Amino acid sequence: MATLGVNVDHIATIRQARGGREPDPIHAAVLAELAGCHGITAHLREDRRHMQDRDIYLLKQIIATHLNLEMAHTQEMVKIAIDVCPYMVSLVPEKREERTTEGGLVVRGKEEELAKSIESFKEHNILVSIFIDPDIKQIKSAARTGATHIELHTGYYANASGSAQEEELVRLQDAALAAHRLGLVVNAGHGLNYQNVTAVAQMDYVEELNIGHSIIARSSLVGLDVAVRDMLTLIE
Repeated sequence: MATLGVNVDHIATIRQARGGREPDPIHAAVLAELAGCHGITAHLREDRRHMQDRDIYLLKQIIATHLNLEMAHTQEMVKIAIDVCPYMVSLVPEKREERTTEGGLVVRGKEEELAKSIESFKEHNILVSIFIDPDIKQIKSAARTGATHIELHTGYYANASGSAQEEELVRLQDAALAAHRLGLVVNAGHGLNYQNVTAVAQMDYVEELNIGHSIIARSSLVGLDVAVRDMLTLIE
Protein backbone atom coordinates (compact mmCIF):
# COMPACT_ATOMS: atom_id res chain seq x y z
CA MET A 1 0.00 0.00 0.00
CA ALA A 2 1.25 3.47 -0.86
CA THR A 3 1.89 5.89 1.98
CA LEU A 4 0.88 9.56 2.07
CA GLY A 5 3.14 12.58 2.20
CA VAL A 6 1.24 15.82 2.79
CA ASN A 7 2.60 18.94 1.12
CA VAL A 8 2.03 22.00 3.32
CA ASP A 9 3.16 24.65 0.82
CA HIS A 10 -0.30 26.11 0.34
CA ILE A 11 -0.75 26.77 4.03
CA ALA A 12 2.25 29.04 3.61
CA THR A 13 0.67 30.51 0.46
CA ILE A 14 -2.30 31.68 2.53
CA ARG A 15 0.04 33.13 5.17
CA GLN A 16 2.12 35.00 2.61
CA ALA A 17 -1.01 36.57 1.09
CA ARG A 18 -1.13 38.84 4.15
CA GLY A 19 2.53 38.68 5.10
CA GLY A 20 1.68 37.77 8.67
CA ARG A 21 2.23 34.76 10.87
CA GLU A 22 -0.86 32.68 10.23
CA PRO A 23 -1.70 30.08 9.25
CA ASP A 24 1.59 28.45 10.17
CA PRO A 25 2.68 25.48 8.01
CA ILE A 26 4.41 24.01 11.07
CA HIS A 27 1.05 23.74 12.84
CA ALA A 28 -0.47 22.21 9.71
CA ALA A 29 2.28 19.61 9.49
CA VAL A 30 1.70 18.51 13.09
CA LEU A 31 -2.06 18.24 12.50
CA ALA A 32 -1.48 16.22 9.32
CA GLU A 33 0.75 13.83 11.25
CA LEU A 34 -1.82 13.46 14.02
CA ALA A 35 -4.37 12.59 11.32
CA GLY A 36 -2.13 9.73 10.19
CA CYS A 37 -0.01 10.91 7.26
CA HIS A 38 3.36 9.25 6.81
CA GLY A 39 5.51 12.23 5.87
CA ILE A 40 5.61 15.99 5.25
CA THR A 41 6.65 17.55 1.96
CA ALA A 42 7.63 21.20 1.49
CA HIS A 43 9.08 23.09 -1.47
CA LEU A 44 11.51 25.89 -0.69
CA ARG A 45 11.40 27.88 -3.92
CA GLU A 46 14.12 30.28 -4.99
CA ASP A 47 11.61 33.15 -4.97
CA ARG A 48 10.31 32.14 -1.49
CA ARG A 49 6.73 32.67 -2.68
CA HIS A 50 5.34 30.40 0.03
CA MET A 51 7.66 28.38 2.27
CA GLN A 52 10.42 30.35 4.00
CA ASP A 53 13.80 29.17 5.26
CA ARG A 54 12.50 29.35 8.83
CA ASP A 55 9.71 26.91 7.94
CA ILE A 56 12.07 24.27 6.60
CA TYR A 57 14.40 24.38 9.59
CA LEU A 58 11.48 24.18 12.04
CA LEU A 59 9.83 21.32 10.15
CA LYS A 60 13.03 19.30 10.42
CA GLN A 61 13.12 19.89 14.17
CA ILE A 62 9.45 19.37 14.98
CA ILE A 63 7.81 16.75 12.77
CA ALA A 64 7.75 13.15 13.94
CA THR A 65 7.57 11.46 10.52
CA HIS A 66 10.00 12.45 7.78
CA LEU A 67 10.71 15.62 5.82
CA ASN A 68 10.83 15.57 2.04
CA LEU A 69 12.39 18.85 0.87
CA GLU A 70 11.52 19.77 -2.71
CA MET A 71 14.08 22.07 -4.29
CA ALA A 72 15.59 23.32 -7.50
CA HIS A 73 19.07 22.07 -8.33
CA THR A 74 21.00 25.25 -7.51
CA GLN A 75 24.09 25.90 -5.39
CA GLU A 76 22.02 27.87 -2.87
CA MET A 77 19.46 25.11 -2.40
CA VAL A 78 22.05 22.36 -2.22
CA LYS A 79 23.80 24.27 0.56
CA ILE A 80 20.55 24.78 2.49
CA ALA A 81 19.54 21.14 2.09
CA ILE A 82 22.84 19.87 3.45
CA ASP A 83 22.51 22.25 6.39
CA VAL A 84 18.93 21.20 7.15
CA CYS A 85 19.65 17.52 6.46
CA PRO A 86 16.10 16.35 5.68
CA TYR A 87 15.21 12.70 5.26
CA MET A 88 14.96 13.23 1.51
CA VAL A 89 15.45 15.91 -1.09
CA SER A 90 13.34 15.92 -4.25
CA LEU A 91 14.93 17.73 -7.17
CA VAL A 92 12.28 19.56 -9.19
CA PRO A 93 12.24 22.01 -12.12
CA GLU A 94 11.43 25.59 -11.24
CA LYS A 95 10.34 28.61 -13.27
CA ARG A 96 9.68 32.02 -11.75
CA GLU A 97 6.59 32.62 -13.90
CA GLU A 98 4.83 29.31 -13.23
CA ARG A 99 1.98 28.96 -10.74
CA THR A 100 3.01 25.44 -9.86
CA THR A 101 5.45 22.85 -11.19
CA GLU A 102 4.50 22.22 -14.81
CA GLY A 103 6.44 19.06 -15.61
CA GLY A 104 9.26 16.79 -14.67
CA LEU A 105 12.93 17.69 -14.47
CA VAL A 106 14.86 17.08 -17.68
CA VAL A 107 17.62 14.71 -16.59
CA ARG A 108 19.05 13.61 -19.93
CA GLY A 109 22.27 15.48 -20.64
CA LYS A 110 22.57 16.61 -17.01
CA GLU A 111 23.47 13.28 -15.40
CA GLU A 112 27.04 14.23 -14.49
CA GLU A 113 26.04 17.61 -13.07
CA LEU A 114 23.27 16.07 -10.96
CA ALA A 115 25.46 13.17 -9.85
CA LYS A 116 27.92 15.51 -8.11
CA SER A 117 25.21 17.03 -5.91
CA ILE A 118 23.57 13.67 -5.31
CA GLU A 119 26.85 12.27 -4.05
CA SER A 120 27.11 15.18 -1.61
CA PHE A 121 23.60 14.45 -0.34
CA LYS A 122 24.41 10.79 0.12
CA GLU A 123 27.52 11.70 2.14
CA HIS A 124 25.11 13.39 4.59
CA ASN A 125 22.73 10.40 4.62
CA ILE A 126 20.07 12.24 2.64
CA LEU A 127 17.98 10.19 0.22
CA VAL A 128 17.53 11.75 -3.22
CA SER A 129 14.47 11.72 -5.45
CA ILE A 130 14.14 13.27 -8.90
CA PHE A 131 10.73 14.50 -10.04
CA ILE A 132 10.36 13.32 -13.64
CA ASP A 133 7.76 12.66 -16.30
CA PRO A 134 6.81 9.00 -16.85
CA ASP A 135 9.31 8.68 -19.69
CA ILE A 136 11.59 5.65 -19.94
CA LYS A 137 14.56 7.67 -21.24
CA GLN A 138 14.32 10.11 -18.32
CA ILE A 139 14.04 7.22 -15.87
CA LYS A 140 17.20 5.60 -17.23
CA SER A 141 19.02 8.93 -16.96
CA ALA A 142 17.80 9.35 -13.38
CA ALA A 143 19.19 5.93 -12.49
CA ARG A 144 22.59 6.95 -13.87
CA THR A 145 22.78 9.95 -11.53
CA GLY A 146 22.86 7.77 -8.43
CA ALA A 147 19.46 8.96 -7.17
CA THR A 148 17.76 6.56 -4.78
CA HIS A 149 14.18 7.50 -5.74
CA ILE A 150 12.12 9.05 -8.48
CA GLU A 151 8.78 10.79 -8.17
CA LEU A 152 6.59 10.27 -11.20
CA HIS A 153 4.81 13.40 -12.37
CA THR A 154 1.11 12.51 -12.35
CA GLY A 155 -0.12 15.86 -13.68
CA TYR A 156 -0.84 14.61 -17.19
CA TYR A 157 -2.93 11.78 -15.75
CA ALA A 158 -4.72 14.13 -13.35
CA ASN A 159 -5.62 16.63 -16.09
CA ALA A 160 -6.82 14.02 -18.59
CA SER A 161 -10.22 12.36 -18.80
CA GLY A 162 -11.83 9.30 -20.32
CA SER A 163 -9.62 7.12 -22.53
CA ALA A 164 -6.81 9.69 -22.40
CA GLN A 165 -6.64 9.31 -18.63
CA GLU A 166 -6.58 5.53 -18.96
CA GLU A 167 -3.66 5.84 -21.39
CA GLU A 168 -1.79 8.08 -18.95
CA LEU A 169 -2.38 5.55 -16.16
CA VAL A 170 -0.83 2.81 -18.30
CA ARG A 171 2.10 5.13 -19.01
CA LEU A 172 2.58 5.64 -15.27
CA GLN A 173 2.37 1.90 -14.61
CA ASP A 174 4.97 1.14 -17.28
CA ALA A 175 7.25 3.85 -15.89
CA ALA A 176 6.93 2.52 -12.33
CA LEU A 177 7.84 -0.97 -13.49
CA ALA A 178 10.85 0.28 -15.47
CA ALA A 179 12.10 2.31 -12.49
CA HIS A 180 11.67 -0.64 -10.15
CA ARG A 181 13.73 -2.85 -12.47
CA LEU A 182 16.48 -0.23 -12.43
CA GLY A 183 16.57 -0.33 -8.62
CA LEU A 184 14.80 2.98 -8.01
CA VAL A 185 12.17 3.49 -5.33
CA VAL A 186 9.08 5.02 -6.92
CA ASN A 187 6.97 7.85 -5.50
CA ALA A 188 4.29 9.79 -7.38
CA GLY A 189 2.52 13.10 -7.18
CA HIS A 190 1.12 16.29 -8.72
CA GLY A 191 -2.55 16.99 -9.34
CA LEU A 192 -3.79 13.99 -7.39
CA ASN A 193 -7.13 14.55 -5.68
CA TYR A 194 -10.04 12.74 -4.06
CA GLN A 195 -11.46 11.68 -7.43
CA ASN A 196 -8.35 10.31 -9.16
CA VAL A 197 -5.99 9.10 -6.43
CA THR A 198 -7.20 5.53 -5.94
CA ALA A 199 -6.05 4.20 -9.31
CA VAL A 200 -2.53 5.55 -8.76
CA ALA A 201 -2.45 4.26 -5.18
CA GLN A 202 -3.23 0.77 -6.48
CA MET A 203 -0.31 0.73 -8.91
CA ASP A 204 2.48 -1.75 -8.30
CA TYR A 205 5.82 -0.41 -7.04
CA VAL A 206 4.53 3.04 -5.97
CA GLU A 207 5.74 3.62 -2.41
CA GLU A 208 4.48 7.11 -1.52
CA LEU A 209 2.07 9.69 -2.90
CA ASN A 210 2.85 13.36 -2.30
CA ILE A 211 -0.34 15.41 -2.25
CA GLY A 212 -0.83 19.03 -1.27
CA HIS A 213 -3.28 21.29 -3.06
CA SER A 214 -6.36 19.06 -2.96
CA ILE A 215 -5.89 18.26 0.73
CA ILE A 216 -5.35 21.89 1.71
CA ALA A 217 -8.31 22.98 -0.42
CA ARG A 218 -10.59 20.42 1.23
CA SER A 219 -9.28 21.33 4.66
CA SER A 220 -10.60 24.88 4.19
CA LEU A 221 -14.09 23.36 4.21
CA VAL A 222 -13.89 20.36 6.52
CA GLY A 223 -10.68 20.85 8.52
CA LEU A 224 -7.22 19.37 8.01
CA ASP A 225 -7.80 16.31 10.20
CA VAL A 226 -10.81 15.19 8.15
CA ALA A 227 -9.15 16.09 4.84
CA VAL A 228 -6.09 13.96 5.59
CA ARG A 229 -8.12 11.05 6.94
CA ASP A 230 -10.39 11.06 3.90
CA MET A 231 -7.37 10.92 1.58
CA LEU A 232 -5.83 8.09 3.59
CA THR A 233 -9.07 6.13 3.28
CA LEU A 234 -9.01 6.46 -0.51
CA ILE A 235 -5.36 5.42 -0.68
CA GLU A 236 -5.94 2.43 1.58
